[in-house]
Amino acid sequence: MKHNSILLCLAMLVASPILARDKTDVILMKNGDRFTCEIKGLSSNILYVSISYFLGTVSVDWSKVDHIESTQLFMVKTQDGTVYTGRLSTPETVGERPMQIEILEAPENTVTLERNRIVEVKETASNFWQRLNGQIGTGFTYSKGNQSAQYNLNSDVTYPEERWSATVRYNSNLTSNAGASASTQNEIMLSAQRLLRWKNWYYTGITDFLQSSVQGIRLQSTFGGGIGRNIRNTGATTFTVYGGLAWQKIDYQDAILAARPQQVTSGLIGSSLKLFQFDRTTLTASVNFLPAISQPGRIHLNLRSTYYVKLWGKLNWNFTVYNTFDNRPPPGFVGSDYGTSSGLNLSFGNR
Repeated sequence: MKHNSILLCLAMLVASPILARDKTDVILMKNGDRFTCEIKGLSSNILYVSISYFLGTVSVDWSKVDHIESTQLFMVKTQDGTVYTGRLSTPETVGERPMQIEILEAPENTVTLERNRIVEVKETASNFWQRLNGQIGTGFTYSKGNQSAQYNLNSDVTYPEERWSATVRYNSNLTSNAGASASTQNEIMLSAQRLLRWKNWYYTGITDFLQSSVQGIRLQSTFGGGIGRNIRNTGATTFTVYGGLAWQKIDYQDAILAARPQQVTSGLIGSSLKLFQFDRTTLTASVNFLPAISQPGRIHLNLRSTYYVKLWGKLNWNFTVYNTFDNRPPPGFVGSDYGTSSGLNLSFGNR
């Protein structure tokens, strides 16, 4: 619990409003309305802005925006996987207005993109802390009837660059009942991606540390890497798959049964899915499938899916389903640990 409290404090520090910048961006709507604001980003045809006289982040229909101007740095991603960094402006043209980006490496040049090619726009900066974005959430339930209690804590932080990104995720679940030992599952996952020269292709690396009292796992360390491709990459839907190799070391709890640490070389097959629906709901799902090479027939599986519902501003309600599976655990050990959790989470940065 001490470590969880430290993590919570650090995440809240990262989310501190001291990192906010001046609201000097300009948005002109097609009906003539004009706003001075801070542009946070664009996703699924929704422009997120912060206005000084509104609490929280305001959602603007991108199709109704006529003109924007900003001197802030943004990273702009397109459907073919190309990423640009620069300042945003909308050229004075008739009809549908494309986004225009000034490439910082060559200030005298501009790149013009049609609206429907743009997948995502993220506010960025040269300052490390201002680039971070993510979320932190927690939940707690208690039942007097059987004196059962459950708590969960989850957090993820992403650092994006023009050609690569890195993410750290933490998930913790604890369940206790009267007359039974508490069950815990804790997981820390680090992942990184870097775009290749071929559009929508990338290589990735993952490191995962898992503890599960239900499965009797003291520590399961996984290190893997491979090549991936974005199959679908739009503002509303992102679907990616990757494959490669992984190595695992599994230490079991001696208090359950005597079991020697195991080392397993495996293939790595993974995918992730994100569905976004007009500023209200988001569904994310990720799965890693590891068929053992050194122990043919053995399979490890790690699955997590979360459904988010926006409540107000950056506050969301979430519901998560998780499952870790091993079809050939040591004799006397449980092969799977699964469950659900729900609670509130607060996003920070450009989310």
